[in-house]
Amino acid sequence: MAQSSIAAAGAVVWRDGTVAVAHRPRYDDWSLPKGKLDRGETVPQAAVREVAEETGFDVVLGRHLNTVRYCVGEAAKQVDYFAARAIGGHFEPNDEVDELRWLPPAQAAAILTYPQDVAVLAEFTRLPAETRSVLLVRHAKAGKREDWHGPDSLRPLSAAGKRQADALRDLLPLFGAERMHSAPPERCVQTIAGLAGDLGRTVAEEPLLGELDYSGDPEAGRRRLLELVAAEGTPVICSQGGVIPGLICALAKQSGLDLPEVRAKKGSLWVLSFVHPGPELVAADYYPSPLPKP
Repeated sequence: MAQSSIAAAGAVVWRDGTVAVAHRPRYDDWSLPKGKLDRGETVPQAAVREVAEETGFDVVLGRHLNTVRYCVGEAAKQVDYFAARAIGGHFEPNDEVDELRWLPPAQAAAILTYPQDVAVLAEFTRLPAETRSVLLVRHAKAGKREDWHGPDSLRPLSAAGKRQADALRDLLPLFGAERMHSAPPERCVQTIAGLAGDLGRTVAEEPLLGELDYSGDPEAGRRRLLELVAAEGTPVICSQGGVIPGLICALAKQSGLDLPEVRAKKGSLWVLSFVHPGPELVAADYYPSPLPKP
């Protein structure tokens, strides 16, 4: 008989040098906020929702920390944890959590009930809490080249690509999307145009981060991305398959970061985390297209 599985998500929620630790009266334990995914929900969406429900705080997600696996009865449970900066809210006791403490990480580790939570917190403290994110998106699906008779740069998103763009529109704000940048092709601009409208932003064109210019001078493209890191606010950059893997590999090599295979499927997202000085790339997390499966 196949073992059932439970997907869940949680976070190390931080502010001003402290992290949030929750007491759950049902289990009489101290733990990091977490909970099961709702039907059709992505892991990042679940993490943000569960933190809000358990702690009352709104958060912006940063880097992925750990994936914890254990058994609950006959079911295998998997919990993905993120670093999450608290940006507002207040705690009120509820059915799940009756007490919330904001503690320095060492004190929090001392009262956490479960070793796996201590390990997640250790991964959080391995790097500075304050990082800068770049949300690097591969454009969503476009119509087939053979069916398009105009310039390739004007080839628009397909119906499936528009659905991918809508899904990214929900996903990217969870990571604090603020500024919108895109390679010149229409399919790149269209992928993030809806979110730009939601945020009241325009999409800035970035030729150096498109395949045409990048292929001639990859170093210029890398420098341009680092310029965007240094500016205020979290940038969304929509680019192409001929740019993203090489660009990430170059940044990782420069920073001494060992990465597995760098994928870039259409409609996917890389959350790149940087620290200063440098800026130095310290983490790179890949999320496939969030388009719900039919």
